[in-house]
Parts: sequence; structure tokens; C-alpha cells
Amino acid sequence: MAFEEVAIERALTFIEPGPVVLVTTFDGVKNNVMTITWTMAMDFEQHIVITTGPWNYSFETLLHTRECAVCVPAADLLNTVVQIGMVSGTDTDKFKTFGLTALVSKYVKAPLIAECLACLECSVIDYIESYGFFVLQVRRVLVDQGRCERRLIHAVGDGCFVLDGETVSRRGQMMTKLPPGL
Repeated sequence: MAFEEVAIERALTFIEPGPVVLVTTFDGVKNNVMTITWTMAMDFEQHIVITTGPWNYSFETLLHTRECAVCVPAADLLNTVVQIGMVSGTDTDKFKTFGLTALVSKYVKAPLIAECLACLECSVIDYIESYGFFVLQVRRVLVDQGRCERRLIHAVGDGCFVLDGETVSRRGQMMTKLPPGL
């Protein structure tokens, strides 16, 4: 088997991050939602990271309000997720345009999205400007247990996506390594 060198820009297509998510904010006047393809779990203390910057309309709201909801869409929302990422909240009411149902959160003012598989209410606990990392503390998790489509969407980084496939459990082998509650 022979390796072939490819463009360095392809590196990230092999090291894809967590699932594509829809991050909602509320600026005191209106709700907004943005597609984020760079997500990462940091630890077992419910800290996660999303990456964004001033090119996203919700960026300033995240900095100012220090809260959001991270909503996890399933594979059946792929086209909507891509379309949300192609327009700006500056001039588009994304909830109305894409037929999203905003639900009231318990701990943050940002709405939950009823069409998603799961929603995490989060507080911003740190912002690492040099990388555009928002470190979030998850405060509440809601899951639509009755939702049939449960496959997550993963961005490869080149306009292509991978949808989750078969789930294989090794819980029995790993029980001593799993934190309480999992």
C-alpha cells in the first residue's frame, strides 16, 4: 500500500470534530440561529467548545449575553442546517424562514429548537479570542426520546457531510472508565 501526499488543507477532513449543531441566541430583541460545524466535548464536567467569530451575526450576542442553546439536529434536517448557514441573521428571520419552532428555555434566554434531537442550555464561561473558542458550561439537557431519526450530522470540512451509521456498544467492557450517570 502506497501513501500519496495531498494538499495540507485536507488535514482537517480526516480529523472531523463533533456533530454539526444549531446555536441559538437572543439579543434582547430577536432570536437567531447559526450553524456551527466546529464543536468539541472538553471533559466529563459538561464543558463543550464551539468555534465562531465576528463573521457570524450571533457572535456579538454570545459575547454580550454569555449564553446560548446548542441544539443538535438529526440527519433529516441536513438541508435546513446547510441553508441556515448560508444566510445571515442580520437580514433574515431564520426561525420564520426555515419553519423552526422556538421553545422557551429554563436557564437561558436563547430558544430551544423543537425540530432538533437534543438541546443543551449553555452559559459561556470563557472566550479564547486567538482561536475563536467559546467554552460553554452545559446547564440543562433535553432530548426528544420519541424522535425516530437519531443519526447526527458531521461536517468533513469540504462541503461534504457524514451521517452517523451503526451504533456499537462496548459499555460492559468500559464500565470502570465511565463517569457516574452515564
